[in-house]
Amino acid sequence: MDDIGVKFLSELVGTALLIILGGGVVAAVSLTKSKGFGAGFLMVTIGWGFAVFAGVTVSYKSGGQLNPAVTIAQAIIGNITVGEMFLFWLAQLIGAIIGAVIVWLAYKQHFDEEPDPAAKLGVFSTGPAIRNYAWNLVTEIIGTFVLVFVVLAFTNGKTPTELGAIPVAFLVIAIGVSLGGPTGYAINPARDLGPRIAHAFLPIKGKGTSDWSYAWVPVVGPLVGGTIAALLAGPLLPMA
Repeated sequence: MDDIGVKFLSELVGTALLIILGGGVVAAVSLTKSKGFGAGFLMVTIGWGFAVFAGVTVSYKSGGQLNPAVTIAQAIIGNITVGEMFLFWLAQLIGAIIGAVIVWLAYKQHFDEEPDPAAKLGVFSTGPAIRNYAWNLVTEIIGTFVLVFVVLAFTNGKTPTELGAIPVAFLVIAIGVSLGGPTGYAINPARDLGPRIAHAFLPIKGKGTSDWSYAWVPVVGPLVGGTIAALLAGPLLPMA
């Protein structure tokens, strides 16, 4: 397999694992029949942090980007081409869909027993605590800016795997506990859109709506935040 094929598969597998563990911790905390039910938001943030650790670790061949906001920043600073950016985006979206389907399979009986459609959707995608699209967008821009800007600072403009997965994992936990309250901190378009697509087509009993009216916020916000971070990285950060 040529190099770009390896990178595509690496991003796909890494993003799938990210969603398996990240969506899995939300399912464990949110679905009433789960043994982890009610463990709380802190457990979710810790789980997502270590989901990022696992995903970045196994996607070494592609640089462990796993996030279109990180990928657009890599393209802006010149580490990848625009063509590679779109290919990585596709891999991340497919991987996120696959990961969400696997979470559903793991918790199939619990989804069947869960009476609350919102709890089911929350396993797959984010939603605002207070719905105001403009302010929800601002929150996602800020959270993703912090993620991408700090990763670029850590790595001198290189990819997350060149830093190591542990600092990135702790950064994600920090963002979750500090900025995750308003929107559930998607900070990753693939992480939200891929599982939302899975929610729409999976035969989930009593699932309700996939909330497509909100779906643009966790896509546009992170892409804007990642772009701003990349544009400021050059003049403000040590770039190799």
